[in-house]
Amino acid sequence: SPLCLCRAPSPLCSAGVNHVILAVSYMSDMLEKEMKEQEKRVLILSLSVHLDLFLVLPTAGPLALARELLTENAEPFFVLNSDVICDFPFEHMVRFHKHHGKEGTIVVTKVEEPSKYGVVVYEAETGQIQRFMEKPQVFVSNKINSGLYIFCPSILDRIQLRPTSIEKEIFPAMAQEGHLFAMELQGFWMDIGQPKDFLTGMCLYLQSLRQKHPECLRAGPGFVGNVLVDPTAKIGENCSIGPNVTLGPGVTVEDGVRIKRCTVMKGSRLHSHSWLESSIVGWSSSVGQWVRMENVTVLGEDVIVNDELYLNGANVLPHKCISESVPEPKIIM
Repeated sequence: SPLCLCRAPSPLCSAGVNHVILAVSYMSDMLEKEMKEQEKRVLILSLSVHLDLFLVLPTAGPLALARELLTENAEPFFVLNSDVICDFPFEHMVRFHKHHGKEGTIVVTKVEEPSKYGVVVYEAETGQIQRFMEKPQVFVSNKINSGLYIFCPSILDRIQLRPTSIEKEIFPAMAQEGHLFAMELQGFWMDIGQPKDFLTGMCLYLQSLRQKHPECLRAGPGFVGNVLVDPTAKIGENCSIGPNVTLGPGVTVEDGVRIKRCTVMKGSRLHSHSWLESSIVGWSSSVGQWVRMENVTVLGEDVIVNDELYLNGANVLPHKCISESVPEPKIIM
């Protein structure tokens, strides 16, 4: 995530959080390595790795597995989906949750086309949730679940160690008992589970960073608009970078490279005079000289793109070497 590159104050620390539990499965070793770096920023980190259990314990499963850690101090705890990005209003969530004094708070966000989503119906004045409706064809609400929650430990009494959906099973029961409230999110929100949405979310995040922590962004000759660069990245001469670019740790950008609306991840190299727009370059990948990439091209980890190729909407799985152009969107397996 572009958030991992930022040296801005941690919103979790500002909200008084000093312990983070990550429920991990696929590629857990890579996530653990990355988050150990984040642990240096005051946070204590615990990882719960259950490669088999998480396949059969949707959404509520990680909470049941972490019961002992979540109940040890009887304080409310945050639960966050990993594939969303926003301004993360943790302090506001804590105040709102303590004010209503019930078991749970869901952060909701406004959408333009509620018929595409499951919507949350709640009292405007108090925020008390009345019911949930899946993809309503007649307007009842334009607020949806944003994937940010805060709960009292008592919610764990509702969750057994079996396949349980917190959204479909636990939340409706809490709402019926008057124990679930909605807090409306201010500012941007984006589900970044798909590459094209990741790039849009990156743009929204960088604009928010411009407003709140402009000192984190790179400026000067060769930089255009909002650009976030890790201090360990190396950039050559006569490059044009931006708008809306993030460069991760150890990235090397050689002379004459042009980058717009892209994320380049840790340890990757962009060789001289390559041209990238609306693309994601995975960890430790190499983009050759005079390569052109566009239209949401995505390179997995350790991908090599040979010189003078054109990639148009290519999705390349890890550890591949691309020796021919990809003129039409295609998955390279």
